[in-house]
Amino acid sequence: MSALRLGPLLRYTDGSSATVWVETSRPCTAEVRCADGAGGTARSFQIAGHHYALVPVTGLTAGTTTTYEVLLDGTRVWPLPGSPFPPSAIHAPGPQGGLDVAFGSCRWASPPAGGDDPVGPDALDALATRLAADPEGERPHVLLLLGDQVYADETSDSTQRWLAGRRDLKEGPGSGVADYEEYTHLYYESWLDPRIRWLLSTVPSFMIFDDHDVIDDWNTSAAWLEDMRATGWWQERLLSGLMSYWVHQHLGNLSPEELAADPVYEEVCKVPDGTDALRTFASRADADAATVRWSYRRDFGRVRLVMVDSRAARVLAEDQRAMLDPGEEAWLREQVRDTEAYDHLLIGTSLPWLLPHLVHDAEGWNAALCGGERGERWARFGEKVRRAADLEHWSAFPESFAGLAELIAETGSGPDAPATVCVLSGDVHHAYIAEPSWPGRNPDARVVQLVCSPVHNSVPLSMRLAFRIGWSGMARGLGRALARHGRLPSPPVGWRKTGGPWFGNQLMTLTLRGRSARLRLEHAKAREGAGPRLTTLLDAELAP
Repeated sequence: MSALRLGPLLRYTDGSSATVWVETSRPCTAEVRCADGAGGTARSFQIAGHHYALVPVTGLTAGTTTTYEVLLDGTRVWPLPGSPFPPSAIHAPGPQGGLDVAFGSCRWASPPAGGDDPVGPDALDALATRLAADPEGERPHVLLLLGDQVYADETSDSTQRWLAGRRDLKEGPGSGVADYEEYTHLYYESWLDPRIRWLLSTVPSFMIFDDHDVIDDWNTSAAWLEDMRATGWWQERLLSGLMSYWVHQHLGNLSPEELAADPVYEEVCKVPDGTDALRTFASRADADAATVRWSYRRDFGRVRLVMVDSRAARVLAEDQRAMLDPGEEAWLREQVRDTEAYDHLLIGTSLPWLLPHLVHDAEGWNAALCGGERGERWARFGEKVRRAADLEHWSAFPESFAGLAELIAETGSGPDAPATVCVLSGDVHHAYIAEPSWPGRNPDARVVQLVCSPVHNSVPLSMRLAFRIGWSGMARGLGRALARHGRLPSPPVGWRKTGGPWFGNQLMTLTLRGRSARLRLEHAKAREGAGPRLTTLLDAELAP
């Protein structure tokens, strides 16, 4: 009999359909059966000895909520026997309903129940605790996970013990994961937490990778990539990372129509073992990133989300350096142009567009040095600094930074402009709000950079000090000095911090109703004898 190994995860949803992802113990037919008669089935597919299914659920009624159960070969496997949680449910959004979007990034796996948590309470655990206690209460309609869903290079003590039972950790890649099987262990560790498992079964989630899903500073520079390719372990780590991301995260971002048209998904599903087909796809993505698109667009009524791949789509050659390759940049522009179709535009990018001014100027200065602005010796120095200080956000790609600034100003201007343009990011292990302004230009939309990180990770004292200082007047003066040394032009946009920095494990939630928008920031706090809770630090209006 087939058993449920991981999941279910409720992924894509709209008013009439949804997809539910599961991992099973053996080949089988997975079925989702809803209380209102909706449902669907899918045959499992196999990757590297593991079995998965993405079940399309049809027949949903917009504006309603229905509970569901999962069956494998006709036997019910979800809800789990004796589950303390309410039944998992699919909330099908109505055409006129509002939208609550919770988002954050950087989630290190929580320790087993009862174990010490070195990085404090998990914000997703806290959200699950609140929803389980009041299943009829307020809940996010969608959860956006903006990168670092797993940490392939910073594994837990328990994972390292498991790895040591497979291979010698003194050899590369050491305590980081090496292959597809080890990646699956990370997902088990992260998604089998009982609260997280239930939360992901009942709140639709959309995801994008960041560096730690593969390795810290993934695709920092051409020189970095050359050094990685010279190791004996990098190729297997990268291909396994892309394959596991495709299975565990990317597939669920796609609509049923996109899945039906996806040639890789079709090939994987029609053969007894899809490992070779998926590995070929991952190899193609590695050889030429422009042939694969990890970015995607979702429309939730009159709210448009454009999730941008700011890792694998990069152009790394110093004389052509760009955050997005030309095809990806053109795709992004195309997705945001039809402003009549939406009231709010959400641009999801794991890396912040607007950073503290000192960090922004340091990254631009570093990019100029590495590009040869001050000669070969400075270029070699710049590459060392870039890797040591993680100088690889949007501001480290000056032309891409300026291009995004122009696109946002263009999109946010005119009689059909949306009420808000919100850039949603994570990565930097703190939260803040920044608001841009364009010289001689005043967009009609409210434009904000919203950064929320981490969901569950540490925030070293050095990082707290650096980001507090980075916004100061003194730091801005130092940044201007670096910009002059790098012979940088003035940025095409100015900005100021209007909230934060806030530190700790946290989530932001956007509440969108018509053309109005509110923002809430919540921190996870521990409680004796109960699950963690979320406490509100900020509740502010973005658009009336």
